[in-house]
Amino acid sequence: MPEETERDCLFCRIQAGDIPSDPVAQDDLTYAFRDINPVAPVHVLVVPRQHVGHLGAVEPDHAPLVAAMVRTTQVVAAQEGVADDGYRVVINVGRHGGMTVDHLHFHVIGGRPLRWPPE
Repeated sequence: MPEETERDCLFCRIQAGDIPSDPVAQDDLTYAFRDINPVAPVHVLVVPRQHVGHLGAVEPDHAPLVAAMVRTTQVVAAQEGVADDGYRVVINVGRHGGMTVDHLHFHVIGGRPLRWPPE
């Protein structure tokens, strides 16, 4: 399956406002919104505004973008009230890793005790 482009990428279309979302946080480099199929009381996706296919496609010049994603993750955790009790950040890569949208994204999951290993 070929990698998606900005034109047909679900997360690029969400950020552009073509598809509705429930925004949680955003800045010039990132956009965070609630997952439509949450696995916990808090399940927010943090995506870069720039289309990057997956973690394996991250290049050294993406460092500011990845740093911004981490900052937005921290903001989301604080806003959602999970920063003190804990939360999980998940990055899926490829179909075997559970990636369903070919756009780099962090899952911020919390609001209840999480088990390890995940299933």
